[in-house]
Amino acid sequence: MIEYRNVRVALLGGGTVGAQVARLLLEHKEEFASRVGASLELTGIAVRNLDAARSADLPKELFTTDAESLILGADIVIEVMGGLEPARSYILQAINSGADVVTANKALLATHGTELFEAAERVGAQLYFEAAVAGAIPIIRPLRESLAGDRVKRIMGIVNGTTNYILDKMDTEGASFDDALAVATELGYAEADPTADVDAFDAAQKASILASLAFHTTIPLESVHREGIREISGKTVELAKKAGYVVKLLAVCERLTDPTTGEEGVSARVYPALISREHPLAAVHKANNAVFVEAEAAGSLMFYGAGAGGPETASAVLGDLVSAARRHVIGGPGLGASTHANLPVLPISAITTRYHVTLSVFDRPGVLASVAEEFAKHGVSVELVEQGTFGSEAVSGEAAPTATLVIGTHAALESDLAATVSALAQLDAVSSVVSVLRVEGA
Repeated sequence: MIEYRNVRVALLGGGTVGAQVARLLLEHKEEFASRVGASLELTGIAVRNLDAARSADLPKELFTTDAESLILGADIVIEVMGGLEPARSYILQAINSGADVVTANKALLATHGTELFEAAERVGAQLYFEAAVAGAIPIIRPLRESLAGDRVKRIMGIVNGTTNYILDKMDTEGASFDDALAVATELGYAEADPTADVDAFDAAQKASILASLAFHTTIPLESVHREGIREISGKTVELAKKAGYVVKLLAVCERLTDPTTGEEGVSARVYPALISREHPLAAVHKANNAVFVEAEAAGSLMFYGAGAGGPETASAVLGDLVSAARRHVIGGPGLGASTHANLPVLPISAITTRYHVTLSVFDRPGVLASVAEEFAKHGVSVELVEQGTFGSEAVSGEAAPTATLVIGTHAALESDLAATVSALAQLDAVSSVVSVLRVEGA
């Protein structure tokens, strides 16, 4: 038997994930060799600071600040440094030198994915990115390979662990948003600046990647509708709980029909939504992630597990590394990005959904009639109406009694639902629109 030469692996980034990738690669070197059919040789780890603390005890001689030399001597380049630059330039350099690339960089793929995949296709290189979405959960490979012969209709997922931890703590313990965020920060789930998580930028990047894969269509990041969770209050979560729902930040990607042209299109959006407590996604607690896939032939599939963490993300990276190394040993073209469908990306106004609207209304005769009239004017059917506790609000110097009115709708076009809420906010009988949440998974 002819032994294949060592497969040379360059690692860009020595942070939490990078250090764990290197540790596992070195510790299980012989096992990886048996899986691949050749030894995987870690030729070096490119870092910005040679003296920075690491989460694993690694040989100092592996570290270098010369990323370019490391790239040029590699068969496979692993990029876990994050950010757009110099990660983009390094990956392009690796691809153009003939190396395959494994990356966990969701922001880069969502922003420059088309450019990177086209560069890889030109030279016959392969770009792997299982770790870019949902950490250790295998979702990219099933969409890219296992479901390649099926027609994915819809994806609905919890793809950000920080926001799921916050919302879960608000739901299970009655914590306020600020208190839950403080705990998430203390535990390391949230960064000092939590904007990327709580304002849903991170989840939108992942939605862009998932939708592009599922629908074989380039979904630019700017086409993903995005709403964060900053406006979710303890009262909103409490009312949802009483109605049998849980609030989750969901990434929703689906095929739908353009209401204007009647042609098929796709939608990708991220927003906090209500989901029935009987739905599988409602049982995803703490910082875990889950992705629910609906396919034409395969039916409903759910992928669940840790969405982040050094060892967990390293597991996905190393899975890609083994696949890439096997390709080097056995040969073959690998899989390219599929964008053959080229479906139009439709705006949020084109989706069909249900609303759960909470209003603070003045306790006057005719309030329900005036509210119902606005729904009727916009062609939106009301499914349920519940009246909550009374309060009071100062009006013209006097305290006027108010009540909480919760209204659930039947499915309708987003454009009609949004117009209805806008009209309700202008009614004299309505003190304020307390919250508006879409209902998903019903």
